[in-house]
Amino acid sequence: MREILLATGNAGKAREMKEILSGVGDEICRRVRWRHLQEFTGWPEAIEDGRTFLENAQSKALYYARLSGLWTIADDSGLEVDALGGEPGVRSARYAGEPKSDQANNALLVERLAGVPDDQRTARFRCAVALADGRQVLASAEGTVEGRIIDHPRGANGFGYDPHFLVVSAGMTAAEMPPEQKHAVSHRGQALRKLAVQLAALLSERAVY
Repeated sequence: MREILLATGNAGKAREMKEILSGVGDEICRRVRWRHLQEFTGWPEAIEDGRTFLENAQSKALYYARLSGLWTIADDSGLEVDALGGEPGVRSARYAGEPKSDQANNALLVERLAGVPDDQRTARFRCAVALADGRQVLASAEGTVEGRIIDHPRGANGFGYDPHFLVVSAGMTAAEMPPEQKHAVSHRGQALRKLAVQLAALLSERAVY
């Protein structure tokens, strides 16, 4: 059984990562025991100073793999709004500053889009995920989902910017979708399913019994 650390302190994100990865195939379910950052204490938080989501995901995976001695999966994800020149981008989690606050981030987002017509509120969620063993990045993948920003939050199933992100093709916000539907279309679902294929191959090559 291979222990793999899901390197996020965000409980909602950790739940989604486990659900998506465990739902991909029997190979992963049979061979992986998931570990969570909440099980460990005293570790400084990883520095996220990359220029892209992928750089941040890879550096976080390497950082926590070295601390834990475990294979580690980390992600970096965020929102890009066209009318704001791609903001908040890699600063999504701290858009409104410290301490991190979903409520403050969403309030700032709505404020900065005041007066912008609906058809100009196009946006996308991006996600990059990486698997590392402490010495190197073993696998990585990315995903994107397009949508539009709305002023008034809808739904209670998501976190972060989900209540304000309308997936136009579905007619629902990311926070209104049930988990299975969200995972099927989301940026994180896309990225993790791609990573899961690589993970299953690595588990077969380096079987631990």
